[in-house]
Amino acid sequence: MLRLEITTPDRTMFEGEVSSVSLPTAEGEITVLPHHIPLMSIIAPGTAIIREKGKEHVLAVSRGVVEIDGSTIRVLVDTADRAEELEESAILKAKAAAEQMLKEKRDDAEGFAEATALMEREIARLQVVRRRHAPRRSVPMPSSGE
Repeated sequence: MLRLEITTPDRTMFEGEVSSVSLPTAEGEITVLPHHIPLMSIIAPGTAIIREKGKEHVLAVSRGVVEIDGSTIRVLVDTADRAEELEESAILKAKAAAEQMLKEKRDDAEGFAEATALMEREIARLQVVRRRHAPRRSVPMPSSGE
């Protein structure tokens, strides 16, 4: 088992023992299993999947960092939202506002960076809420003769 801590400036989103966690990093998605090598990486906006006791928890995370020291994973992100807390209509409104802000801030480097971060966060949230509402499909395994 692994000890996982996911923290934002506002709250601790998750703290407990897990069997694995998948995280979006700047280099792509990583899955951390017990006995993972020590690692520090940048978290990119996207979907974090926590697996514990046969259950899966899905979070939308924004930018941050992760530190893995073998048995403990510490994730510090600007924002993290549980799939069940998200409403698609509110996300679409926030995404539209971020799109407008991007258009208005093209000549303002700081404002454009802020608008880009907002847009990335809303896209991550939208992916998570749509994943939650998507019908589960089982993928048939190919037979050994194929």
